[in-house]
Amino acid sequence: MPTYALANLRPVPPLHEDVFVYIERIQATLEPFGGRFLVHNARVEVVEGTWDGAPVLIEFPDAEHARAWYASDAYRAILRLRTDHIPGDTIFLDGVPPGYDAAATAATAAALRALQEG
Repeated sequence: MPTYALANLRPVPPLHEDVFVYIERIQATLEPFGGRFLVHNARVEVVEGTWDGAPVLIEFPDAEHARAWYASDAYRAILRLRTDHIPGDTIFLDGVPPGYDAAATAATAAALRALQEG
């Protein structure tokens, strides 16, 4: 099951030169772990609530690959080039398995609630 690294970054212009070095070097840190960008430097259209950042979404084959990338010497060597100049939040989240059905998930949750209320 894929795992995603999702960052909500809040860049403050003008961007520091270190950030450009980080962007130039990050791809090489992802490749050994099967990581690939799904969203990077994308336009954001807010349709509910508020959004105060720039999303970055990276897909990995699974959680182990995502964690290994983040802990790798190669990524650790460049991480501060970004974090020293761009505040933000980063999380890992698991994707859904193939064939996921939200209606079936809702039915299971409702059945469990009914059992608990009993």
